[in-house]
Amino acid sequence: MKQRQIVMVLYSRSSALDSEVVGWATYDGTGKTFHHPGGQDEPPYNTGLEAMLDGWRVIQISQLVPPYPGTEYSTSFLPFEIVLEQLVEVE
Repeated sequence: MKQRQIVMVLYSRSSALDSEVVGWATYDGTGKTFHHPGGQDEPPYNTGLEAMLDGWRVIQISQLVPPYPGTEYSTSFLPFEIVLEQLVEVE
């Protein structure tokens, strides 16, 4: 059996792993399913901590960067990103 990686990227309201997920994407390295950003109405998990409790491993949390003065309320990218992985057995 070979191992393949599934990667999930969760975007949350704050840097805390238990904050609410507001965006997500899943990439299946097994080739069994195809997911794309915005392809589901509900997030796969409500928080990053919930995903960890289900066996997902955190491999990266976004660096906290303070906004430049005067840009505190500007719309931009989602800054709080959690990258998780799951290794699965495939034939």
